[in-house]
Amino acid sequence: MKKRQRSLDYVSLLAGITLLVISSCNKTTSTSPFQYGSVSDFEGNAYNTIQIGSQTWMAENLRSVKLSDGSSIAKVTDQTTWSNLTTPAYCFYDNDSVSAKYNFGALYNWYVVDTKKLCPTGWHVPNIDDWIALSTLLGVDSLAGGTLKEAGTSKWATPNLYGTNEYGFNAIPSGYRFYNGSFQNVGYSGNYWSATEYTPSKAWYLYLTYSNGKLSKNSYDKTYGFSVRCIKN
Repeated sequence: MKKRQRSLDYVSLLAGITLLVISSCNKTTSTSPFQYGSVSDFEGNAYNTIQIGSQTWMAENLRSVKLSDGSSIAKVTDQTTWSNLTTPAYCFYDNDSVSAKYNFGALYNWYVVDTKKLCPTGWHVPNIDDWIALSTLLGVDSLAGGTLKEAGTSKWATPNLYGTNEYGFNAIPSGYRFYNGSFQNVGYSGNYWSATEYTPSKAWYLYLTYSNGKLSKNSYDKTYGFSVRCIKN
């Protein structure tokens, strides 16, 4: 009887150790200093979100190839076709739909932005006032943009000056598609559309570069392919 009791005790001990190991393996440990939320687009792609002041932003570049109503966005890879577009289209940098898609997100012309259906329901492409509000919060100085850039040089080219990612925005250098259809500047600049038109042929966008800490704005042709970050309504 005593021998059987010892066997049962040994089995119980082993079971306890096994449960402890399983529990430790399943435990999720986060080393991020930020409190991220999440949102999903129509396709089911999930994105981290971050609150900065009173605004809630996507902390990742949009990579959806469908609008919020489920309709598909035209994928255009040909350089000449892209340069002549006046309708919504997207692509991935260097037409790489695997690595570029998940590392940098999609590049959209402004005609997609103008559909007002690019972001998930309850979100929108930030207008120029949304961007200015963010810039004002950051301090509107020569280092403000650096607080948005992902730190280090795993994606940004050296030296990625003043890149501190202080707010968890994770701005990355996804480059852009030039108006003539060529791809440029991956690793060197992050370029984000605003929803605000400048002229019938141009719209406002914001950009950051590896060589300084500024968050700058400019207006470029609507045929450019830029990244998109959505903001909550």
